[in-house]
Amino acid sequence: MQEDHKKIKKASWVSILGNALLSVSKLAVGFISGSMAVIGDGIDSASDILASVVTLIAACLISKPPDPKFPFGYAKADTIATKVLSFIIFFAGAQLAITTITTLVENVTREIPSMIAIYVTVFSIAGKLALSWYQFRIGKATESHMLQANAKNMQNDVLISGSVLLGLVFTYIFKLPVLDTITGLLVSVYIMYTAFKIFMKTNIELMDGVEDKGVYDEIFSAVDTVQGAHKPHRVRIRQMGKYYMIDIDIEVNGEITVKESHQIAQNVEDRIKDKIRNVYDVLVHVEPYGKDHKEEMFGVSREHMK
Repeated sequence: MQEDHKKIKKASWVSILGNALLSVSKLAVGFISGSMAVIGDGIDSASDILASVVTLIAACLISKPPDPKFPFGYAKADTIATKVLSFIIFFAGAQLAITTITTLVENVTREIPSMIAIYVTVFSIAGKLALSWYQFRIGKATESHMLQANAKNMQNDVLISGSVLLGLVFTYIFKLPVLDTITGLLVSVYIMYTAFKIFMKTNIELMDGVEDKGVYDEIFSAVDTVQGAHKPHRVRIRQMGKYYMIDIDIEVNGEITVKESHQIAQNVEDRIKDKIRNVYDVLVHVEPYGKDHKEEMFGVSREHMK
């Protein structure tokens, strides 16, 4: 696990330095060439720097061991960092939208951007592809959802830069600088939409929800293989970064000893961990067979899945 944390930190630093280079290049060329779309693309890369800094801080927190204040550890720093990232991205998109709308409303006369705007956009696309590939490769190797999300965000940046390039090409073909401004506006809308999707997705984990409901079926199947374990119910799953924390109730023969019921519970825990990846802990609550469960409000049973 410590080795994975080192790789995540290294990937974050690579992302920070790479995006800093791209952002400075695009902002400088955008102002020199007079391209609002390239400036907008540069702002988006600047937000990626902040995103990578947030990722780095989160990686440092995640590596900390549990303590009395946070007995479950710091894995949810991943989710909180992603939530912060969504606000950063949305703010960058909103600022670009305000700038481009002001330019359109005030009907400011603008010149056609110089050719250097096209060159830096092509450079940006190549750089973003390399960064996203690296982030995704390390994210897959370490099973870091944070890095994989960052890689996807950079893949979106490739699409944004591609739209900027298309807008610049059309500007040169039709000799209408306003097309570049309109492209900048469309880019800002896409940035804010991406931020909204990231914001909504993190709500699931923060509310102790589960995105992949198939995990419940895997848990029930695992319990079915344990002799002496009956009627698994009240399954509660929470995600801590890439790890699952699972609580489950089972029924056993009420006439067996405490030692025997404990062994059955241990077998249930072992089978669940064997069947499902990234299970951090399983808490098995044992009840006598035939107990009435009408008063229980929380958790998922087979009836809920049907």
